[in-house]
Amino acid sequence: MIRRAIDIAVSSVTLVVLAPLLAGAMAAIRLESRGHPIYRQRRVGLGGRPFDLLKLRTMVDGAEHLGAGLAVNEGDSRITRVGALLRRASLDELPNLINVLRGEMSLIGPRPTIPVQVARYTPRQRGRLGVKPGITGWAQVNGRTALPWHERIELDLYYIEHRSLALDLRIARMTLAMVLRGTGLYKGHTGGWEGQL
Repeated sequence: MIRRAIDIAVSSVTLVVLAPLLAGAMAAIRLESRGHPIYRQRRVGLGGRPFDLLKLRTMVDGAEHLGAGLAVNEGDSRITRVGALLRRASLDELPNLINVLRGEMSLIGPRPTIPVQVARYTPRQRGRLGVKPGITGWAQVNGRTALPWHERIELDLYYIEHRSLALDLRIARMTLAMVLRGTGLYKGHTGGWEGQL
């Protein structure tokens, strides 16, 4: 109950304070490229329940059907100029706060993944679905998308086994530092999930 109260309070305040920035970002997205500024992608949450993750669109409309599909790396031609700026500051994740208010996500927890990834989980890895997914988490602050997929899952399982308010506060501090540095945004040569489960 305490965790949920914190989720609601922080998400609500952040959305109100950053509403002008969010509106400006959405306008800039629409001016640069066609398509809705909010991107929805089906993800898997607590207990394996699906939901639509909300993000600011940083790529051309329909990008998941072009080029490398769901794989995104630095310099991807599908990323718009506005999108590159939003990604650099992690502002594209702001609409995730709506998912938090809906109860589909928490501020801190394993990042929600797509159904095709979850379908390849081992029984142990399914333990990752034991808590609500988060906007940021232990794997996020320890390498983010640059980590091999199996390492990210192990870090998330560690978080679930050791979850506490103290660990959440540590993750929050580390997230702020990571966002300021802009590290781990792309999978590079070591990240990604294909063939690594």
